[in-house]
Amino acid sequence: MLSGETAEVIRATLPVVGESLDTITARFYETMFADHPELLDGLFNRGNQRSGEQRKALAGSIAAFAGMLLEHPDERPDALLSRIAHKHTAVGVTDDQYVIVHKYLFGAIAEVLGDAVTPEVAAAWDEVYWLMAGALIAMEARIYEAAGAQDGRSWRQWQVFERHEETPDVMSLVLRPLGDEPVPPALPGQYVSVRARMDDGVHQLRQYTLSGVGEDGTRRITVKRVREGEVSSLLHATVKEGDKLTLSAPYGDLALDNGDAPLVLVSAGIGCTPITAMLQHLALTGATRRVLLLHADYSQADHPLRMDMERLTDELPEARRIFWYEQGEYGGARTGRMDLTDVELPEGAVVYMCGPLPFMRDLRAQLINAGAAPRDIHYEVFGPDLWIAAA
Repeated sequence: MLSGETAEVIRATLPVVGESLDTITARFYETMFADHPELLDGLFNRGNQRSGEQRKALAGSIAAFAGMLLEHPDERPDALLSRIAHKHTAVGVTDDQYVIVHKYLFGAIAEVLGDAVTPEVAAAWDEVYWLMAGALIAMEARIYEAAGAQDGRSWRQWQVFERHEETPDVMSLVLRPLGDEPVPPALPGQYVSVRARMDDGVHQLRQYTLSGVGEDGTRRITVKRVREGEVSSLLHATVKEGDKLTLSAPYGDLALDNGDAPLVLVSAGIGCTPITAMLQHLALTGATRRVLLLHADYSQADHPLRMDMERLTDELPEARRIFWYEQGEYGGARTGRMDLTDVELPEGAVVYMCGPLPFMRDLRAQLINAGAAPRDIHYEVFGPDLWIAAA
């Protein structure tokens, strides 16, 4: 995919560029938002900007893409690109914004690296950028088309039908669509963006998994109140039955496959939301696949959607579950952190995993040691994908 000359330049400069990417992306966001503050209204997450997580995710994705092109020059890293494309479509990224990003990103590269950015180096990294951007634009167009969205516009109004307090810090909202337009289909494991107007008038978007569907056309999102989280705090404090919310079409590439291979569903904390959606889909479709459900939490009282997970596994003829709680005891649950030492995985199982990054890194290693094939382990990261950044 890269020309031979470009590959040589990228290979020679990737270590230097990689070491400076955090500084480059920090400067990139600073200058871009100074000239285009409107991008913070309804597109970029202010919380991730303050924490630096978005900067790290961007730097990690650029370095990972360039590295994959060098390692496998005849292959396009579609798995990496698909995850990014779904994140982009969930917030409504459009083609023209890639031109804006290019301008400020390459301005930041030139400013940070100075004389090291020769015309040859600039041209090589320009080729990498447009290879990545072009692939993402094409993927995002297909995703928008499948979601029935045009030019990134996939928003519609939903009404809160029910509100349920799951734990002290987690609530579920059951929503039904307003209007007569068809509702875009959702795959088990996908998420929607919620568009909320903050007190200062700026709109912010956050993604929440569709943790359940109703036969009457309702859908459920489950929201954890995050410390210093703008949108989650607002939703917890203000949303009541009868209120209206603006939601995107469903997006996300962690979607349950329709095969018959055994499944291992792994989660911790609020990471149970896509896993619960998968369990519900399996139950509704009368699946007879072998299913092993593994979940870890601080305590039984802190375990969101616990009763749903128990009920759904009980409805599946070939399912069993193991829960781990760090504190307290609860009928049959194990004490402490998740440990797969004596857990037998179904042979040839496909794994779906969601939870905090340290948990997933640890469990991925445990799963591989227990016999899971790395290619069959799929995961979802809530927020910027810092797993890529750490790769």
